[in-house]
Order: sequence, then C-alpha cells, then structure tokens
Amino acid sequence: MAARLPPLNALKAFEASARQLSFTKAAEELFVTQAAISHQIKSLEEHLGLKLFMRKNRALLLTEEGQSYFLDIKDIFTSLQEATEKLLARGSKGAITVSLQPSFAIQWLVPRLTSFSVQHPEIDVRIKAVDQDDNSLTEDVDVAIYHGRGRWPKVHADKLHTEYLIPVCSPMLLTDKKPLNTIHDLAHHTLLHDTSRRDWKRWFKEANVKGMNVNHGPIFSHSAMVVQAAVHGQGVALAQSILAKPELDAGRLINLFDLHLVSKNAFYIVCREHQMEVGKIAAFRQWVLDTVAAEEE
Repeated sequence: MAARLPPLNALKAFEASARQLSFTKAAEELFVTQAAISHQIKSLEEHLGLKLFMRKNRALLLTEEGQSYFLDIKDIFTSLQEATEKLLARGSKGAITVSLQPSFAIQWLVPRLTSFSVQHPEIDVRIKAVDQDDNSLTEDVDVAIYHGRGRWPKVHADKLHTEYLIPVCSPMLLTDKKPLNTIHDLAHHTLLHDTSRRDWKRWFKEANVKGMNVNHGPIFSHSAMVVQAAVHGQGVALAQSILAKPELDAGRLINLFDLHLVSKNAFYIVCREHQMEVGKIAAFRQWVLDTVAAEEE
C-alpha cells in the first residue's frame, strides 16, 4: 500500500529550512511566521515518524534521515518551479480571442490593433463580434469587452471610459434649409436612436426642454449604425462619445450644443478572475488600459 504523501506546505517549510538551516530565514522566504514553520516541521515529523532536525550549540542541523530526505526532494521543487515558468511562458504566446460588440470593434479596437501587434508580435488577436456581450465569455474566449454598469458575477472588469451621450450630426445638415441653431430646432429634424428612444427623452429632460416629440426617427440595433447614419446626413444622433470620436476628429460629424449626458453604462474589459495574470491576457488587458489612459491625457 502506498504511503500517504505529506501536506505540500509542510514539505515547502522543510525544504526551505533544510536549504537555509534556519527556521527564521525559511519563514522570511515563505512570508509566514517562525512559529508557523516550526509547526509545519513538527507536523511533518509526526507524519513521517522521524526526526528531521536537531539543534546543537544553537545551530540548526539536519539529522541523517533529514539530510537524505532533503537531497531526494530538493530537485522536485526545482522541477515544479521550472514547469510552472514553462507553462506561464506558453501562456504569454499564441492566440488570444477577444469577444466584443461590433460597434466597439469597428470604431475603437480595430483601428488600434496595429499598436498591440507591434508591442506583442508573439500574440495573434482573434476578434469575435457578438451582439449580446455580457454572456460572451465562453470557453473559447479569453477576454471580452462588455457594455453596462460593471456588475457581472465571477469576472474581473476594468472600466475603460467615462461615457457621454452627445448630439451629433453631419456638417451637411448645417447648410440645409432647416435651421439648426438651438435645441428647439431639433423639432424639425429627424432624430436617430440607438436601441430605444429613452436616451433622447433623458437628454431633453436634462436640457429642460419640454414638448419635444421623440417618438419618430429610425432605431438602430448597433451603435455604429447610428453614428454612420448621422455621418451620411440622415438626422441627428445622440451618440456614445467614444464611438463618435473618430468621426468627430475627422470632421465628418460635429458636436451640436454644449450639453452632454453622462451615460449610465460604459465599456469594460473583462476576463476570468483566475486568469488575470496569464501572460497573453495580462498583456492585452494592460495594452487596452494603457491606450485608454494615454488618449485621455
């Protein structure tokens, strides 16, 4: 019948103490108290039924059995460390699958991916566009971009931007026969809606403008569609600031009126809590967060 293996913590305490011939130094190395080391050694000796250490002239020495045991197990811990480092090195290379909404992929992530590839040529990024993002961290996905309020169970989420809803339109509308000088002029223009009409209702309430009819104009299932409809002069959109930014910077959209609405939602980069430090996942998360921080300076 095979002997029952001692607890790993007790073996770690023994290996460190035997290597350094000091309970104090072993405790410092393992970030525990000297009393904890002494307890682990005593537990191991009781488990084995053998004395492993002895004290002589205040020095800590190994017994003959302890010396033999140390020589046999010390290479095991070296092998474990090397195997762990090898596994983590593998985790820092290869492919990483990122799941996110098409709108965020098109307007933000894809135009910036070259920067990640330059920094990490050993990692291939695979983009998986999904409509429903908060359940997309499936087994084949390493990292996801969720849109919401940051409250999802069993995942680690980092907020990317404070998001605003801003009224935008094509410069073409300013040359139209219908004026667009005040908020009340919106009554004569088509309103473009992202998913529902609630955002325009909130925006007019914030502007303290009453009597505006928001129950007209097309509703789009994807935020990028709303932005593109506005670019093509089809109306005025209440767009997510991060998605509208490329078009605003290029002059294809203009920001109407000095009034923005803080969105209740935001984009978050999400991964499994136990995989935060896996090489390629950690590299991608840090690149996204660094890119956001640099652009907000």
